[in-house]
Amino acid sequence: MQSLAELAPEMTTWRRELHARPELAFAEHATADFVAGKLAALGLAVAQGLAKTGVVGTLHGTGDGPAIALRADLDALPIHEQGDVPHRSVWDGRMHACGHDGHVAMLLGAAHHLAATRRFAGTVHFVFQPAEENEGGGRVMVEEGLFERFPVQSVYGLHNWPGLPAGSFAVHAGPVMAAFDVFEIVVRGQGAHGAMPHLGVDPIVAAAQIVLALQTLVSRNVSPVGTAVLSVTEVKGGDTWNVIPDDVRLRGTTRSFQADVQDMLENGLRRVAEGVASAAGATTQVRYERRYPATINSATEAELCAAAASDVVGTGDVARDLPPSMASEDFAFMLRARPGCYAWIGNGPAGEQAGLHGPRYDFNDAILPAGAAYWVRVVERALPLR
Repeated sequence: MQSLAELAPEMTTWRRELHARPELAFAEHATADFVAGKLAALGLAVAQGLAKTGVVGTLHGTGDGPAIALRADLDALPIHEQGDVPHRSVWDGRMHACGHDGHVAMLLGAAHHLAATRRFAGTVHFVFQPAEENEGGGRVMVEEGLFERFPVQSVYGLHNWPGLPAGSFAVHAGPVMAAFDVFEIVVRGQGAHGAMPHLGVDPIVAAAQIVLALQTLVSRNVSPVGTAVLSVTEVKGGDTWNVIPDDVRLRGTTRSFQADVQDMLENGLRRVAEGVASAAGATTQVRYERRYPATINSATEAELCAAAASDVVGTGDVARDLPPSMASEDFAFMLRARPGCYAWIGNGPAGEQAGLHGPRYDFNDAILPAGAAYWVRVVERALPLR
């Protein structure tokens, strides 16, 4: 039996093969086949097809017991890779800029070790989920019956985190990642010559006022000790120098942790957009979509994961008080369906070009053994032999 340290070169090879051939949401066909092949070679029962390209491998331990799920994400991002690593993406416009290649390799490494040792009582379902980036593959897997086909008492996720020391961990109960909502506001006026604005209704002026007024939703409607973000990230309108357009489109995102804050942001955004536009003589059409809920860890599972991480690196390298992130995760849908924990593993320093979703980002292969060992200890703690 190989130790996880001895397995590190093989995990690195897997990770770099996946990095070189990234696939986007719901199109991870080769990636899914790669994962399924590795799991089948270990003797696991393998199911494919949930959420199109999802893979679930099932491993039974030495004794009887409950079941848990461990989840890794499969998809890459539509980003042109600018790094010069030997394993850079072979496809322009696609890259593993979030480390999902590393997440897959770590979970495969854990499956390899656990299949050989089986020092646990119960069942582990290794869940390889498609389409985490923006498209909600976690939601689709749950809706298509993930936990009905593979019943579990708890579910666990792990994500690399640039800025944390390499191989360290961060685990805490409660909110970890924010809810992710998007909005679109179309402001409709009446076009006119740029030199004769009095003959029209300028949607650009109304849209500019809406952008500024929306910021008061956070500064004047969220408690000073609460947290929320509202960002307008896209403004489109007009085609030339001297023509006031008929309409302007605004798009953006909101982030929050609490359901009442999320409700306020949606209702307030509609109220502000409609009110400001009306005052300017314009009209609006507002679309608001709730994409991902907040990722919230349950206390019991968070304590188990903190203990598992401490087994691997010691308590001094397990942060328990790291602030939650305003980024989002569709693992939240799995945590809504079952109790569980989403933890972070340090990827090392995060420079301007080394952060998540950056064109020069690359997963740190040195942390693969620690991540795989963490998964092993989560299983052995959650499903102990009696």
